Amino acid sequence: MTLQPSGLLIRRGLPEDSSVLAEFNISMARETEGLELLPEVISAGIAAILADPGRGFYLVAELNCEIAGALMVTSEWSDWRNGFFWWIQSVYVRPEFRRSGVYRSLHEHLRQLANSEPGVCGLRLYVERENSRAQATYSRLGMHETHYLLYEELKPGLRFRQGD
Repeated sequence: MTLQPSGLLIRRGLPEDSSVLAEFNISMARETEGLELLPEVISAGIAAILADPGRGFYLVAELNCEIAGALMVTSEWSDWRNGFFWWIQSVYVRPEFRRSGVYRSLHEHLRQLANSEPGVCGLRLYVERENSRAQATYSRLGMHETHYLLYEELKPGLRFRQGD
């Protein structure tokens, strides 16, 4: 746990944070992509990562006993770098806490954790092409756009949002 100068407490996500984290993910998908996630799927996904640290972890930012923001971290092995990239995912800050340093505090805390782990070679994330505000934030924090595009193929029949 790290207490930020602003009074923000950064800590690992706990099982009792599940409902707030589900609410954050549902809100983030709606705001950034216009998607309606299935609550039962996102809740099960959050429960799975909180129960098994091998899948990753959440960091939450707490202010006055209220979760103001959160992000999820998963790992990807890079044979080119002989280390793990930590992927920043599911970033969300409550609207009333935006532009107040909540995400910056989460990001800086994660950077410190990554720098203290010998097997971690860097941080990565993906962002919606139209989300210029988030892109500017990530750039200000020292991240840069790569030359890679992201592709995916989902298993047939997989449903994670309404309308799938």
